[in-house]
Amino acid sequence: MEVSEIIIAGDTPGVEWRLPVFRFTGTRAGAPRSYIQAALHANELPGTALLHFLLDRLRQAEREGMILGDITVLPQANPIGAAQAHFGELQGRFDLGTRSNFNRDFPLIRLGDRAGLTENLERYSAVDRLKRHLLHMALGCDLVLDLHCDDEGLQYAYIDEAFWPEAADLAAALDMRAVLISDGESSAFEEAVAYAWKYGSAGERKTSLPRRLSVTVELRGTRDVYPDLAGKDADGVYRFLAARGGVAADNDPLPSFGGVVAPLDNIEMIRAPAAGAILFHRDAGEQVKAGDLLATILARPGMLDGAIEVRAPQDGLIVTRVSTRFARCRSDLMKIACPGPSRARRRPGTLEA
Repeated sequence: MEVSEIIIAGDTPGVEWRLPVFRFTGTRAGAPRSYIQAALHANELPGTALLHFLLDRLRQAEREGMILGDITVLPQANPIGAAQAHFGELQGRFDLGTRSNFNRDFPLIRLGDRAGLTENLERYSAVDRLKRHLLHMALGCDLVLDLHCDDEGLQYAYIDEAFWPEAADLAAALDMRAVLISDGESSAFEEAVAYAWKYGSAGERKTSLPRRLSVTVELRGTRDVYPDLAGKDADGVYRFLAARGGVAADNDPLPSFGGVVAPLDNIEMIRAPAAGAILFHRDAGEQVKAGDLLATILARPGMLDGAIEVRAPQDGLIVTRVSTRFARCRSDLMKIACPGPSRARRRPGTLEA
């Protein structure tokens, strides 16, 4: 195993960021190359814990000659966000300097232009240099896992339609409850990787990318950082790498994926109709029917008409729920995967900012 650091100079004098990179060299020509990163949103730490345990597995596999394809691992992909605190609270989702999401605005390039990502970096801000380094490393691989988590939620993933249903092996390996099929219409990290593959060279856009994968994995909620869960998830990722031929293993074949599969147009984003305290009646992981009471908003506490009910617009599986118990008007409350399209209009791209 090789451990190196990418040094990113800050935008003010005397500041720099260090990005640790762990690399394993494969022993089999033609084996898939893998890239796995965690904590691009720096306060989402289940993936960091997973990769801590996975690196132990990979070191052991290396000693036994079982690393078949090159593997690159970044347990903490965003040192800039990890240093941001506001009134004692880590602010890892947005860059405080620009208010931009750390997982948006990745360059959308053709694969043939990959080398240019790390040229003339002095022209870019520290955050953009970080993004260019991450994308450059990922585009040198075949399997790309970007590990995130939700606020409160199930184990699920966003998977571009170009990778489905082949990517069902990852969903099965990580015992996911749901897969949300995305349209590849944003500048998020995993979609920027897929974009480069789809437009690898001049000509027609590819709609299927066999033997490749770029995916956002949501590892439950922000508070689900425990050794047993991290170890279980690390085993799941290792089984996936083995199934794809990246590492050698004697594991049994992966089971079939039996969770919910829904396109983003079938996701009901449940939003608060008014500001107030949130009383949840249903939790992530529950199946609901149209009309079921999901939450009550105490918009005017103590008043006879002060409680506003929020009900399910259609049947579905509650995939996520917010952890806060105060809502602003129109703020997100839940995400429900449904069998039919939502009546709410959705712009192409990601569900949330």
